[in-house]
Amino acid sequence: MPELWLPGAEIHDLGDHAPTDQQYPPKAIAHITWDRNATADAPQDWCTYEDLVGYFTGSGAGDAPHLVWDPFSGRTAQLFPADSRSKSLLSPGQSPTRTNRAGRVVIQIEAVFFPYCRHQGTVYPRLVDTPCAGWDRIHAWIASWGVPDAWPMGRPVDFTPHRDEHVWETCGGWFAHAHVPYNDHTDPGAWPAFPVGPGSPGTPPSQQHPVPPQDPGPARYETDINGLPYGYGAHGYQVTVVGRALVREGFGTHYRSGPGPDWTDADTENYADYQRSLGYTGQAADGVPGEASLRRLLGYLPGPRTVSVAHAAAAARQDPPAEQGHRTYGAEVAIVEQALADEGLLEQRWVDGSFGSLTVAAYAAWQRRCGYSGGAADGVPGQDSLRRLGAAQGFDVTS
Repeated sequence: MPELWLPGAEIHDLGDHAPTDQQYPPKAIAHITWDRNATADAPQDWCTYEDLVGYFTGSGAGDAPHLVWDPFSGRTAQLFPADSRSKSLLSPGQSPTRTNRAGRVVIQIEAVFFPYCRHQGTVYPRLVDTPCAGWDRIHAWIASWGVPDAWPMGRPVDFTPHRDEHVWETCGGWFAHAHVPYNDHTDPGAWPAFPVGPGSPGTPPSQQHPVPPQDPGPARYETDINGLPYGYGAHGYQVTVVGRALVREGFGTHYRSGPGPDWTDADTENYADYQRSLGYTGQAADGVPGEASLRRLLGYLPGPRTVSVAHAAAAARQDPPAEQGHRTYGAEVAIVEQALADEGLLEQRWVDGSFGSLTVAAYAAWQRRCGYSGGAADGVPGQDSLRRLGAAQGFDVTS
């Protein structure tokens, strides 16, 4: 399954997820935010990316897209996962389709732009006159969801609407807002060409607005998953956990030392090898984790280094009698297991988020190291022993 969240996007999950209508082909919808009405004779200052993200996560949440894209810097915010509908289209009762849901995916992108906006002293008449920074990454992710490189009603070149219910219902690909039946907007007026490269069979971009060549080196950006950073420059226990899991699964060939808590190019290259093993290609296999591939690698999503005594104890009681690999509180248990491994009490291959019998035995050994014996060293975490382990290995403990 492709990544639900665009790698490198700033995640502002609005919740309120809802499925799409799977009988229709996959689609992407191109919008511009069109915040101000400017002209060639009277340009106006660009509305900032931060303002639009604030709007769509606040009073404008009822009209929110999947992605809010800054074409000048490449920054992108994501508000809904790819497999949920978003809310940027009108969907009146007389429409034969629920427009926001009319596809296996219906991924909607709002470019932060209006015609004749002025950005850092330069006026931009059309979206394609901007740098379109980050477009190749957005396109690759959307293509990974099966959206074909096609404009069934024509690539937008002006603000003329072209709407056809039959085409809308039967064709997959890219649609301008101006193409969506039972809607009255005429944007985006223009949209960048599909990048040309592996997995991108689109029309070559115009020479007037060429797509910049991709950097041949490893990807160097961070993403945030479950409150923790991943990608080049990220630091923390979660980086070590990912690196060790990659080695365990046979994807550690680029390491010269480690893995350790600092994400380097070697981590990126190893993770890219892992992504390709799952069938990802192009920028969807750039070596920066997404939520789906990370969960598949680890079986859980690491979280901030805080462990609840109650959760750890519950896992120690519930995981051993359950099926192999059962995870009651996987993220927290993995923190405990990694600490036990670093204390030399548990083999690294058993750091998997499941408080199984080997983890119970390792924790009992830790309790004995703390001076407990008999029934007080039963392998079920208690307040004192867990706080001691947290103090030794750098994680917080709550009740």
